[in-house]
Amino acid sequence: MKRSLAATAVMGAMVLAGCGEREPAEVAPAAGEVAVEAVSPAADAPAGARLAPPAGAATALPAAEGAPAFAVIYPGGTPGGPATVAQGPEGPGGIVAFSTDATPAAVVAFYRERAEAAGLKSINTMNRGDSMGYAAGDGADGQGQLMSVVATRIEGEPTSVQLSWTAGR
Repeated sequence: MKRSLAATAVMGAMVLAGCGEREPAEVAPAAGEVAVEAVSPAADAPAGARLAPPAGAATALPAAEGAPAFAVIYPGGTPGGPATVAQGPEGPGGIVAFSTDATPAAVVAFYRERAEAAGLKSINTMNRGDSMGYAAGDGADGQGQLMSVVATRIEGEPTSVQLSWTAGR
């Protein structure tokens, strides 16, 4: 339960990091000084852990009616209930929680691929203990599309996943 609450808090922080005024950074890095963070499998992930999207990835179900192509339930995932959807200044969006037998690394790799296929760019990644997270968006000049996912492995239980998205204007 504590891990689920921690995952919720981390996801909330990631979502809020993408919200707010779109102002340029006070100090922009010079060309060639941009740091890139890569997601790597968790240190304790089994050697044979599948990092590629599962075979049924093309038939993944939308997280909610009208959700963008990048907001789908991980193939084989079991939703904990219906998605919570809302309309905001950046367009329609939502959040859904589900569980899966896949590893957090496999879940994050799946959503990274979906985001990149939709033209979103990585915003940040997180790898802490048994939790992994990923967020992507279409940038300050885009339509306001955002996606954030946090996957937490709970010992003896399936991986708990929380996915949030904004479809953009």
